[in-house]
Amino acid sequence: MDNVAQVQCPYCFEVVEIVVDPATRGELIQDCEVCCRPWRMLVRRRRDGSPLVTVERAQ
Repeated sequence: MDNVAQVQCPYCFEVVEIVVDPATRGELIQDCEVCCRPWRMLVRRRRDGSPLVTVERAQ
């Protein structure tokens, strides 16, 4: 199972590859590796267990 997801930073628009722990689900906050601004990430899982990650600006 692949635990890597590509997301686009909602601030600097860089595409960043992130590794998601297999047990991670739900909402969390993470900083962008490029611009260091905070993301609000929502991690869901597909039927095969691979991560489906969406990001938006954290408040």
